[in-house]
Amino acid sequence: MHAHTTAAEAELSWMRMGIVGGLCASVFYPLLIFLPGAPLAVSATLAALLGPAIGLASLGLHRLLRLGGRPTASAIGAISNVAAGALLTAMLLVQLGVRSRAPDTVGDMVGIWLGLDVAWDVYVGLGTVCSAVSMFAHPRYRWPFAVPGLAIGLLLLVLNLWTFPEPPDTAGLVDVGPLVGLWYLVVTVQLWRSLAWARQEVTR
Repeated sequence: MHAHTTAAEAELSWMRMGIVGGLCASVFYPLLIFLPGAPLAVSATLAALLGPAIGLASLGLHRLLRLGGRPTASAIGAISNVAAGALLTAMLLVQLGVRSRAPDTVGDMVGIWLGLDVAWDVYVGLGTVCSAVSMFAHPRYRWPFAVPGLAIGLLLLVLNLWTFPEPPDTAGLVDVGPLVGLWYLVVTVQLWRSLAWARQEVTR
């Protein structure tokens, strides 16, 4: 009985950490975009924390989705999003490093982070699609969350691969990134609202 209770609390702890990670990512990302003139140390810190926050959010979400959704799809989604977070942090730190040390050569180096940008979008797009697929069967999400997530994830993949190496917005198309961020914020809030349900499930 004690071992079962400990395992249940561990599952709930992962979900709580996922909520913290998701909320932090929802704050760090816009700060990086809307504070371009921030001190380098501040921008580098935000970039360094953003990737792990995305990974933590995805692992916490997976713990909930595997209780009632499609566990294989949610596991693939979590793995993809952890990789996406690592690629995003790498891209942002490369951008910051090049611009701070060699601003005159930015034009020559831009291809490096354009490739990393598309790699991050591919992984987060795949993670979004797989997480959304798992949500169709999950009692706390189902189609109101799954359909928008599936559509946004697929659109992100198609647009980024279609316009490679240019980002879709610079190629005259739409940037789906803000929609992805908004969807994950709503998903994180629903994860928070689902903690009581999750507690009942893991303590059965």
